[in-house]
Amino acid sequence: MNIKHLEHLIGLTETGSFSRAAEKMFITQSALSRSIQNLEEELGGKLVDRIGKRNLLTPLGEAVLIKAKQIVQSATALQLSAKLFHQGGGGRIRVGLGSGPGALLMTPLLCHMATYRPHVQTSIMRGSTELQLMQLRERKLDALVVDVRRVVPAPDLHIEFISQLRAGFVCRAEHSLAARRSITLDELLAYPIASTPLSDEVARIIVERYGPKADPKSMTTLECEDVSSLIDAVSRTDAIFLGIVAAARAGIQSGKLVELRIKPALNAMAQFAYVTLTGSTEAPIMQYLRKFVSEHLVD
Repeated sequence: MNIKHLEHLIGLTETGSFSRAAEKMFITQSALSRSIQNLEEELGGKLVDRIGKRNLLTPLGEAVLIKAKQIVQSATALQLSAKLFHQGGGGRIRVGLGSGPGALLMTPLLCHMATYRPHVQTSIMRGSTELQLMQLRERKLDALVVDVRRVVPAPDLHIEFISQLRAGFVCRAEHSLAARRSITLDELLAYPIASTPLSDEVARIIVERYGPKADPKSMTTLECEDVSSLIDAVSRTDAIFLGIVAAARAGIQSGKLVELRIKPALNAMAQFAYVTLTGSTEAPIMQYLRKFVSEHLVD
C-alpha cells in the first residue's frame, strides 16, 4: 500500500475539498482523485461520498482514516529517527515542561544541551498542561514532562511515571514565621499563599489534611504556572510558596529561603510523568532527554 495514498486521504479529510487538498499537497485535482480511487480499489470499498459540493467519509473511510493517521505518523517518525541516526546526534528536541519540572529542569537542560549536544535544536515550551497536551497531539511537541495528576488518561497518550517529589510550604528567611518550630494553618493563612494551579486530587489531599480553609481555590492568592516566578516573589515578600520543595532548593541551600514546619505536616507528593503519543516512534535523541529527566527530576 502506498503511504502517499493515505496522506492524500488525510489531506482530503482535513480540507473537505479535492481542490483545496490538491493545492495544499502540490498535486493536481485529477491526480488526487486517482489516488483516492486507487486506495478504494485496494481496500475494496468506497472511502468518500461526493454529495454535491461536500466530500464525506463513508463508514469504511472513517475506519481507514484512523489507521492511516497512525501509519503516516509512524512512517514520519521512522524517517526522522533514521535521519537523526545518520546525523550522529543532530536533530531536535521539542519538549513541554509543566510548572514543577520547568523550575527544576529548564535551565539545567538548556545548559547541558548547549555544552554536550550543541548541534541539537532544543525547544522548551511552557504553559498549561491542557495546552501542552494539545500541542503534543498536533505533533508540535515530542514529549511532555508534567504532573501526572493533571493529565486525563486517553488511548492516544503513553504515560510513563518518572518520580515523585515532596510538597511543602516555603518562605524567605527573614519571614516572621521562618524561625517558628510549629505553625498552624490559621497562622499560615495570615499571609499570601503562592502556588501553581493544582489538580483536583491534590486539592482534595490538602483539604482532607487541613480542612475546608485549605481549599486551594480560596486559599491561594497568587497563582502562576511559572514556579520560578512564584519563588522569586516569595523571596522578596511575605508570601508563602506552596509546591514542590525541590523547586526552592537553590534558595534553601543559600539560606535565602526556608521550609516552614507546618503542624500537621503536609505529607503530599507531586507525581511527575513522561508523556508521549501512543505508538509513535521515538527519535534516538529523545532517549537522551528521557535519561536526563530521570536523573535530574529528584528531591
